[in-house]
Amino acid sequence: MLSKRANVFYLEHVRVLQKDDRVVYMTQSSNPVEQIVNIPDKNTAFILLGKGSSITDAAVRMLAESNVIIGFTGSGGSPMHGIVDPVFITPQDEYRPTEYMQNWVRFWLDEDARLSAAKDFLRYRIELSQAFYPKISEFELPGALTDDFSFAIDKCANVTELLTAEARYAKQLYALHANASAIKFSRTPGEVSGDEKNRRANSFLDHGNYIAYGYAAAALHVLGINYAFPVLHGKTRRGALVFDVADLVKDWLIMPAAFDAARRKVKDQAFRATVIERAIQYEVLDILIPFLKSVSSKYI
Repeated sequence: MLSKRANVFYLEHVRVLQKDDRVVYMTQSSNPVEQIVNIPDKNTAFILLGKGSSITDAAVRMLAESNVIIGFTGSGGSPMHGIVDPVFITPQDEYRPTEYMQNWVRFWLDEDARLSAAKDFLRYRIELSQAFYPKISEFELPGALTDDFSFAIDKCANVTELLTAEARYAKQLYALHANASAIKFSRTPGEVSGDEKNRRANSFLDHGNYIAYGYAAAALHVLGINYAFPVLHGKTRRGALVFDVADLVKDWLIMPAAFDAARRKVKDQAFRATVIERAIQYEVLDILIPFLKSVSSKYI
């Protein structure tokens, strides 16, 4: 099942191709002996192709048949340059329920229902953080922080107010991690200069967020919900619903790991391995998919 797939790949300096009815990647290096590694396409949720990578049309076709999302990223896993959405290149004999997309459009066109759905997203974000922080982070979320955010969500009259409340909550959450990690932190996506720990924390957050985007895209793809129908972010960005869904897991899946990795000065590969291992352990897709199904039918 798509929701049970365990594998996520970030690959760089490789060539992905089809070989003997398998999808494999071949290392591109000065080593005279090339290494060929099998990609279990039937058990892979998405693949991110980074610097120096390429893929053949035969491999893309085979991955599409297995419903694997392919993303093209910069060095280290960010930024995301583009995503191949397999919704448009799947075999013509594939059957998939259309009810979730149709229900989503029905409530999305109702402004009041869309606002209620946006509040559901933020409340579930708090609920997940409260459940997983004790398992992942060195500290539990302060009750006052989540209570204040919950109260603000209830009082918001429109999406702009929700985004303001969300930004304030995120800033406070960053500050908690920065203080616990002894990092003088300022959130600046793509930060490449300044204090080393601050730069590394920003870099890990960038890389981890793109992994969260991959899981969000995979969950939406499973249900056939178009990425262009967000409830919170980016009304002018075609893939904004991916950002909404990814935010459900970024606070507890990405943020603690990013600050811990910056504090301990671990390598990018070790950080990504930690994030993916936790995503598998806590079954991220099984968290996201039922929630999206419930929202799609709640307001029609």
